[in-house]
Amino acid sequence: MQTAIEPWLTVSDSRLALSFYTKAFAAKELYRLEGDDKSLVLQLSVEGANFWLSDGSGESKLLGGGSVRMILITADPEKIFDMAIAAGAKEIFPVGEEYGWRLGRIEDPFGLHWEIGHPIAK
Repeated sequence: MQTAIEPWLTVSDSRLALSFYTKAFAAKELYRLEGDDKSLVLQLSVEGANFWLSDGSGESKLLGGGSVRMILITADPEKIFDMAIAAGAKEIFPVGEEYGWRLGRIEDPFGLHWEIGHPIAK
């Protein structure tokens, strides 16, 4: 088994977030745990990059005083960026080239920022 770090996003409505991430990033569900209270814990994958998602209720309450910004590294940032906007994301800045990256940033419907792009080959 390879060592990995997978971010865990806690949102107010994981079912709505699952729908958004499926449309915006073509996320695939790898794992699902559904609580008696209908809360969800999910592991999702976007082009092989995994992350976790859960509701902000029960044991996984929303964390205060912090923030998360995701970097989704993909060969075709324009495609994923456009999918995210079509799914309801807000553009923070369009895909462009700066600091050795081809990168854009969106804000998802849950207030999380996603930078979408890749390093530019030298």
